[in-house]
Amino acid sequence: MKIKRKIINIDEEKCDGCGQCVPSCAEGAIAIVDGKARLAAEKYCDGLGACLGECPNDALHIEEREADDFDEKAVELHLKSAPTPPLKAAPVMACGCPSTQMQSFARPFTSCAEANKPASQQSSASALSHWPVQIKLVPPTAPFLRGADLLVAADCVPFAYPAFHSHFLQGKVLMVGCPKFDDAEAYIQKFTDVFKMSGVKSVTVVTMEVPCCQGLPVIVKRGMAAANADIPRSHIIVSLQGDIIRRE
Repeated sequence: MKIKRKIINIDEEKCDGCGQCVPSCAEGAIAIVDGKARLAAEKYCDGLGACLGECPNDALHIEEREADDFDEKAVELHLKSAPTPPLKAAPVMACGCPSTQMQSFARPFTSCAEANKPASQQSSASALSHWPVQIKLVPPTAPFLRGADLLVAADCVPFAYPAFHSHFLQGKVLMVGCPKFDDAEAYIQKFTDVFKMSGVKSVTVVTMEVPCCQGLPVIVKRGMAAANADIPRSHIIVSLQGDIIRRE
């Protein structure tokens, strides 16, 4: 069914067929055909624009027009039928930005004993298991979101809380952003799509004690309600001095 919605537009004159946009589309909506990036099918494109940052020629833009409605089930069938090479680290290329190139990487497990040590005695190993982490850049269908325990953090928290990796991030998938400076409505839509598509098992929201941070758990809650998702949710508030002052 045709509806008016946001969808990717590819300028064939600017496109040189480099293919950097293809891996960043988690729905497999873009393919290289006859040396140009083309939309495989309108119903595969969710219109969120995760591919935009990959084009060195500025050939990709989001437009609003009449198009086939996004079809999540069709995407699932499409991805199952297409070959899916394992995610791997993308080299930093002079002609493009790797900020939205999805990557997954194994991290060693941190024991409870290690996590409970004072921050000064803990290992400095990173617990981050994937990329990207910014809320606006993570596609709702990203493989690392499937069945994950999700950590949604205000972007100031890792600077204030010294044991962020061992106490909060270990074993979780991270999405980070700022509810004051970013688009709250876009965040709500993103979390709605995440909760509809990914099968997230639990959500932990970590914010600073400042008032502007408290919009983040509200955004997550509204996204959950819009998706009709009943998922265990908790909220941790960190002080400006780096202490946990409340758990909700």
